Amino acid sequence: MRIHKTLTLFFLVIGIAMLVTGFVYAQAEEDEATAAVGYKMIGAGMAIGLAGLGAGVGMGTASAAAIGAMAEKPETFSKSLIYIVFIEAIAIYGLVIAFMIMMA
Repeated sequence: MRIHKTLTLFFLVIGIAMLVTGFVYAQAEEDEATAAVGYKMIGAGMAIGLAGLGAGVGMGTASAAAIGAMAEKPETFSKSLIYIVFIEAIAIYGLVIAFMIMMA
């Protein structure tokens, strides 16, 4: 459970940092290219931040339910693990989308 909180906090911090740097670049309106880079960073920061936040909330809910189910029926471990892996994939998708935005 501790690693999930750590990963959620990590993705949230990265998203906030990218969002802040995006606002800094967007404020410097010397030319159109600088503003475009700033808006890309804002979009990438929002993509990774919101994906990390959603995955963290989902992870907390699903993990609590999985632990409760495994306490009653230990054979539900594999099904619970699959659901948790799908939730973790959401944060990875947010990271991939952020990289795609930054490279465009």
